[in-house]
Amino acid sequence: MTQHENDPAWPDHKPTALLVLADGTVLEGFGLGAEGQAVGEVCFNTAMTGYEEILTDPSYAGQIITFTFPHIGNVGTNEEDIETVNMAATPGARGVILRTAITDPSNFRATKHLDQWLKARGIIGLSGIDTRALTALIRRKGMPNAVIAHSRTGEFDLHGLKEEAREWPGLEGMDLVPMVTSSQRFNWDETPWVWNEGFGRQEKPEFNVVAIDYGIKRNILRLLAGVGCKVTVVPATTSAEDILAMKPDGVFLSNGPGDPAATGKYAVPVIQQVIKSGTPTFGICLGHQMLGLAVGAKTKKMHQGHHGANHPVKDETTGKVEITSMNHGFAVDEKTLPKGATQTHISLFDGSNCGIQLDGKPVFSVQYHPEASPGPRDSHYLFQRFANLMRQKKSA
Repeated sequence: MTQHENDPAWPDHKPTALLVLADGTVLEGFGLGAEGQAVGEVCFNTAMTGYEEILTDPSYAGQIITFTFPHIGNVGTNEEDIETVNMAATPGARGVILRTAITDPSNFRATKHLDQWLKARGIIGLSGIDTRALTALIRRKGMPNAVIAHSRTGEFDLHGLKEEAREWPGLEGMDLVPMVTSSQRFNWDETPWVWNEGFGRQEKPEFNVVAIDYGIKRNILRLLAGVGCKVTVVPATTSAEDILAMKPDGVFLSNGPGDPAATGKYAVPVIQQVIKSGTPTFGICLGHQMLGLAVGAKTKKMHQGHHGANHPVKDETTGKVEITSMNHGFAVDEKTLPKGATQTHISLFDGSNCGIQLDGKPVFSVQYHPEASPGPRDSHYLFQRFANLMRQKKSA
């Protein structure tokens, strides 16, 4: 059916949002969330659930998320599913791209419409484009730099948007951790959510853990507390001397955004001293990548990254396959792992490195997110593994 230009029965479909790629490609859609414009790297996420957790994950700082699942927002939002710990920091994602318009929420836990929630958090949104086609473009050409813009009037400075997208340097070489890390240390004792009970409290901790915050997620802290940890969260630039002075039973290296090589300039020397001290150490995502750098490996930018809640990973030490949640655009180059650092997990999608352990030392890390919620729980055992290492160290 063709719309008649002067037929008043047809609504005005003037685009109110644009995605302008660095190569000059312009995608038109309808705006939602906050008005304005933001520049970032466009990635796609294949998860069918958990959009609130994804949009508040600090690891997405500097990125614009395209959801491949067409219906996003239909269960609304609530205050329990936010992953950001540092509420004063920049929100995770810079923008969001959806296939269909957001419907009214239909869920007993919902307290706010996703559109209102995006406005409150300053996140710019766009709907009404073929997200599968955009995903295919990213798979073919890699994650592009782009500007997402929303204006209710539909008026845009297209030349300026193209120039901004073209001139943005991209995530390689960019340290985004200062945007998301906590400004001061604090304690955490909240344990995981339980049906009909909500969150609990760890009142009898067995371990004293220091978590270095490169952009840490709430559910990581909850799962650490859930296995008996009293957690002290410290800013990303905290010195090794200050960390070890707290006499931790274990040190946790958190997830976070940006290029690990850039963050590693100040983080790697700290991690090296922690390893040297013999303290049990566990890293996730960015923490995994920087552990790799700390032992002499290199990291590399991925073509399209891994973003979703359905990624198969093989544990090479047991042969077990786990379904995992992932969110990373950089990876440890397994070919550069030195002697004494053993690859423990690999992606069954592309064979990329997903885990390492240091031979003869209580130190290990994974690239994926074992804490993901909602998401697969196949990898929760890793938190118990960390607890077991601390218990063995204490008993020795």
